[in-house]
Amino acid sequence: MSRCAYLFLDEAGNFDFSPKGTRYFVLTSVSMRRPFAAHTTLDDYKHDCLEFGLDTEYFHCADDNPRVRGRVFELIAGHLSDLRIDSLIVEKPKTGPALREDRRFYPEMLGYLLKYVLPKELESGAEKVIIITDTIPVQKKRQAIEKAIQQSLAKMLPAGMKYRILHHASRSHYGLQVADYCCWAVFRKWQRGETEHYDRLKPAMRSEFDIFRTGTRYYY
Repeated sequence: MSRCAYLFLDEAGNFDFSPKGTRYFVLTSVSMRRPFAAHTTLDDYKHDCLEFGLDTEYFHCADDNPRVRGRVFELIAGHLSDLRIDSLIVEKPKTGPALREDRRFYPEMLGYLLKYVLPKELESGAEKVIIITDTIPVQKKRQAIEKAIQQSLAKMLPAGMKYRILHHASRSHYGLQVADYCCWAVFRKWQRGETEHYDRLKPAMRSEFDIFRTGTRYYY
């Protein structure tokens, strides 16, 4: 099990490049190996919520109430030794017009993130990598974007690298829900300057790459 690395990915921010859109777009990867120790804890808490009277199908940071959100961050923080978090930061006003197209923006940004993360997983002993993203955010163009992701990765990643990329609904896996929480915390730091939850996750932050600036923040 330890030879297979799982990368759970999520995004925060929107695809609106007008002044009404978010200033930042963030892609976050959370790397894990089996057994997923945090998942049992999260599943127990989910059922605590059900027994308390909440209609909790799954955890989603932006929608969860502050009490639930704080507890989930607390539970994730208790398992940081099992996680590695990498984020790619896009300051959207600096994005060139041609790159703003749906078929280029999301696939290429995802490609840049994975170009860094995947080789690191292989260096740490992974023989296989399974990448699971939340369902493609642009519903009407999902098929075209999925094809563009494959093409982008084929150009960016080393030849012969073994990986699979899957697109699942976040409710299907606690790994995706952890990635959602981590990405939300990183996004709030950049978009609003709020660091309360980010600071709890920082021990597991491996890098934050601001793609339009020189230099990447590596934490270890």
